[in-house]
Order: sequence, then structure tokens, then C-alpha cells
Amino acid sequence: MILKPIIAILAFSEGGPQSYLLDINPGVVIWTTIIFLLLLLILKKTAWKPILSALDERENFIKESLEKAENAQKEAEKLLLENKERLAKAEEESQKIVEQGREYAEKVKEQILAESKEEARKIVDEAKVLIERKQDEAFAQLRSEIAGIAVGAAEKIIKETLDEEKQKKLIDTYIDELKKN
Repeated sequence: MILKPIIAILAFSEGGPQSYLLDINPGVVIWTTIIFLLLLLILKKTAWKPILSALDERENFIKESLEKAENAQKEAEKLLLENKERLAKAEEESQKIVEQGREYAEKVKEQILAESKEEARKIVDEAKVLIERKQDEAFAQLRSEIAGIAVGAAEKIIKETLDEEKQKKLIDTYIDELKKN
């Protein structure tokens, strides 16, 4: 199929009966040039401006789109940076809060320890006071008993004769009585 057009072209070029298609005719060349130029003028007046304006609009649209994309990228980078800063601040704040919590817990612990030590000291002081009071009561009771015994012994000694042997017996008896009580 490709061979048929090639054969036809060769037939025209050999100067056959239909060789007029390939001959240069000055009239046809002039009219073809005039028609071509008229076509260019018509296209320039009617088609070139809309085509060029469409191309300009397309170019402007692409430029604006690229600028918008760059602006959006810059804004995204700015937001990312701001978010990183906020995250760093939030992390710093959380560290502060944790540290404050630790400090507060330490203060509460120290306060509880101080209060418990104070309470223990109060209990010990109260116990000492109670022991001293009981001890004083016991000494007072012992003094009264000793005084009673001494008075009783003196009474018996005075009632009886002041014989040395009797005095020793009497003292031994009272000592035995004290041991029983």
C-alpha cells in the first residue's frame, strides 16, 4: 500500500501526462503566497489574539499556582515551626509541672515527718510527765507509809523499855512486816 503513492510520485516526476502538478507555475506561486498572507492576516486579526491571550492566561495561571504552592509550602513550614515551638513549650511546661509536683511531694513528706516527729515528741513528753507524776505519787505514798511505820515503831519503842535486846527484836519485827507489805 505504501508503494502505490510512491509509484504515483515517480510517474509524475518522469514527465508523464500528469506532470503539471509538480511543475512550478509563477502564477500559482503568487496566488498561493497572497492567499497564505491573507490567511495569516485573518488569523492574526481573529485567532492569534485569542490564542496568545489564552496562552498568557494559562502562563499567568501556572505562575499564580506556583506562587500559591510556594506560599502554601512556606506557610506549612511556618506552621510546622510554630507547632514545634509549641510542642517544646508544652514539654517544658510539663517538665515544670512534674518538677513542681516532686517539690510539693517532698515538702508534704517533710511536713508529715516533722508533724509525726512533733507528735512523737509530745507523746514522749506526756509519758515523761505521767511517769514523773506516778513516781512522785509513789514517793509520797512511800513517805507516808515510812512515816507511819516510823511513828508506830517510835510509839512501841517508847511504850516498852529501852532495852537494847528488845530494841533489836522490835526493829527486826518491823523489817519483817515491811517485807510482807
